[in-house]
Amino acid sequence: MKLRAMLVTAALLPLLAACATSTPYAPATEGRYGYSETQIETNRYTVSFSGNSLTDLKTVENYLLYRAAELTDAKGYDYFVVVERKVDTDKKVQGTGFDTGPFHPAFSYQYYHPRYGWRYRSDPFFNDVTLREVTKYEAIAEVIMKKGDKPEADPKAYAADQVLTSLGPKITRPEVK
Repeated sequence: MKLRAMLVTAALLPLLAACATSTPYAPATEGRYGYSETQIETNRYTVSFSGNSLTDLKTVENYLLYRAAELTDAKGYDYFVVVERKVDTDKKVQGTGFDTGPFHPAFSYQYYHPRYGWRYRSDPFFNDVTLREVTKYEAIAEVIMKKGDKPEADPKAYAADQVLTSLGPKITRPEVK
């Protein structure tokens, strides 16, 4: 039994290591983490960047601006104006340390509920449970891309080339295998 547990743990370690990094700057795949955009009009897009629980808010916002600048440059425009911008925050409390093994001396059990999935019940006086808050951020912006010089008086206008130059060194791309 212990050998099987050790083999399963050894097989899962590379997966866990891959998940233990913040979201790199890359397209979102299968609705997961990364950037995406939707064209609304010829020069208007909704751009978003979604990060995992290890990606801080500042990084998510920087990646959003970088993607908007990258898209503006690729479409042949000079600057973009952020019409609307918001950040969605997903906070959860996760518990670790639940030991529901058959040889655990505390009174604990698990059961499956059709509506809520697997549920755990245990005696709090015998189980060592650690709770931590997990936060994921998604930044979303509607941008209009324009040609010409960026209006200096508009705080919502960003020159695409300047954003690419200033944020470029802060961008972490996925490792190429």
